[in-house]
Amino acid sequence: MSLTANIAKRIKYTPKGQPFGIDRFVDTGSRTAVAKTLSRLVASGELERLSRGIYMRPKLSHFAGYARPSTQSILRIIARRNSEIIQVHGAEAVRSFGLSTQMQIKPVFYTSGATRKVAVGGALVHLLHVSPQKLQHAGTKAGLALCALFYLGKKGMNGAVIASIKAKMSSSEFKKLTNSEIPVWMQVALRQAT
Repeated sequence: MSLTANIAKRIKYTPKGQPFGIDRFVDTGSRTAVAKTLSRLVASGELERLSRGIYMRPKLSHFAGYARPSTQSILRIIARRNSEIIQVHGAEAVRSFGLSTQMQIKPVFYTSGATRKVAVGGALVHLLHVSPQKLQHAGTKAGLALCALFYLGKKGMNGAVIASIKAKMSSSEFKKLTNSEIPVWMQVALRQAT
């Protein structure tokens, strides 16, 4: 079976709209040959390129045209591929807890990797290198709360903020937050809320 036929057969069983990385096909041939095959499948319309080395089978929605996977699902593939941690930006974390109504104009995420811009679909996503302390519990409610608290800082911290965050977390999530490696000012604020 040719490389193209082998890859096409495997792609056929991939759900439409679900992103996947080129790494899925490393066992079928050289990376260059796989990349060329995927490029041909993109040119024929069988695949859509979402970001460098990330593809999906196009999914047509009767209501919204072509459905796109979330930016975060694509960033998860990038994080796995590069062995890095990616977490939402503090401004988005603050908004998710209802502490702000402002939305980011440009999508920005924290990363353990290098600061860079990544093309994701039609958007340019900014990945901002931050300390490991801000990336603790990435992808969880505790990690989201941690990002929000670091973003607000010592001056933005008060009882109402802590109460609002605590109300949207389970007791085990809040305990995970309080047991994180955090600065003293944050420990004091969280201890007063318990």
